[in-house]
Amino acid sequence: MGKLQEFEISFDNNKTVYSPGESLTGTLKISIAQSIQCKAIKVNCQGFCGVTSKSNDTDWTDEEQYFSSSVSIADKGTLKEGEHSFPFKFLLPAAAPTSFVGPYGQIMYRVRAFIDTPRFAKDYKIEKPFSMTNTLNLNEVPGIREPSSSSVTKNFSYMLVKNGTVVLNAKTDMRGYIAGQIIKVSAGIENKSDKTTGHVVASLMQKVTYNTKKQTYDLRSVAEVEGPGVKGGNKSEWNQQIIVPALPHSSLSDGNLIQICYYIQVYLKYPEVALTLPICIGSVALDPSQPSHSQTVAPMPAPRITPAPSPSAPESEASNLPPRPAPKPAPKPRPRSTHASPSAPPVDLYPQLPSVSNYNGEMLKSPHQEPGSQGPVSPNAFSYAPGLSFRQRQSSSGPSAPPLSLSSSSQDRNQMPSSASVPPSYRSSAYPQATNSEVLDESSSKN
Repeated sequence: MGKLQEFEISFDNNKTVYSPGESLTGTLKISIAQSIQCKAIKVNCQGFCGVTSKSNDTDWTDEEQYFSSSVSIADKGTLKEGEHSFPFKFLLPAAAPTSFVGPYGQIMYRVRAFIDTPRFAKDYKIEKPFSMTNTLNLNEVPGIREPSSSSVTKNFSYMLVKNGTVVLNAKTDMRGYIAGQIIKVSAGIENKSDKTTGHVVASLMQKVTYNTKKQTYDLRSVAEVEGPGVKGGNKSEWNQQIIVPALPHSSLSDGNLIQICYYIQVYLKYPEVALTLPICIGSVALDPSQPSHSQTVAPMPAPRITPAPSPSAPESEASNLPPRPAPKPAPKPRPRSTHASPSAPPVDLYPQLPSVSNYNGEMLKSPHQEPGSQGPVSPNAFSYAPGLSFRQRQSSSGPSAPPLSLSSSSQDRNQMPSSASVPPSYRSSAYPQATNSEVLDESSSKN
């Protein structure tokens, strides 16, 4: 290495696996044969994720940085010959995914050291990776204690001729496991055909999704068990166990560049029928003493009852009770119409009107009125309130017509033409306006 004989990063206690929130401490060792001019010596701790669409390619298409922290352990000056040690310390973030290395991407954590030299001099750098193991408590995942089950029916055909159906159903004892636990798989096969099925297989599958511009999937079988087929017309129950190896945890959050999920795939080799049972791989096992979330029922709240004060209770207790709301007022009746249909008034109410008792309801023709014409009529002719009179409106065209005479002469009644029974025209008469004295007289007559 020329002037630089030793350039190494070491972690305290040779620790290489850390958890989120821990402190990472270590030492940078430098040994040189002769002095070196340097601008600065820095140490950086970084966590990031990179994905690509090409297998085993480190030229990442997309990158996501989780954290990056740097510290300067030496300033500008001369680094003399000999051995030098520079300690460093970093606090890892509380939220960081578990390390992962796949064919199309990686989740990496590393510590890098740099020696920046002046212009036209050679810079030195070195890095050391470490692993991050996140904690996934299965007890906090809802529905994780329930079994995962599924069923499928497949037509069994031979040489393009339908020969019956095959019913396959399977389930696991629960949905959450950690490394070293046993997955209990039970399957039922009902062969409703004349042919024998192929072997039944149960596999623990890992599916990794790399979220680039075009999603890339990596599917592989982690563990597998196999059983015999079922003859035609028979049923079979098949029970097997799968030991969970050391695996990265399941990804429960969306939006990451790399997402990992697991499931049990149960299938028949012939006919081609398969089903999947989703499961979750974590780091903290399920506590058998805790009940299942689906079986826990929240107690119903008791109805709130406000006791009424007893007659013998003291006034102080009754005053502490909340006041009762005032009753709502009854709806007001809708006002009825005060309009009265016109009718002939009683004779005894109008003693002052002459010849009213002999009036038969017909209107006489005015002596000055031409046949077939209708002249202005006084409103007094239609007034039936005692003492009520109306002022006549003077027409601008000429003198007003004389009032009708209510004569009871039989000769006049016989000479009255048939047109006199037509109702009068109100266009030439003024709207009746009563004075205050007339209204008072009318009210006293009604009383």
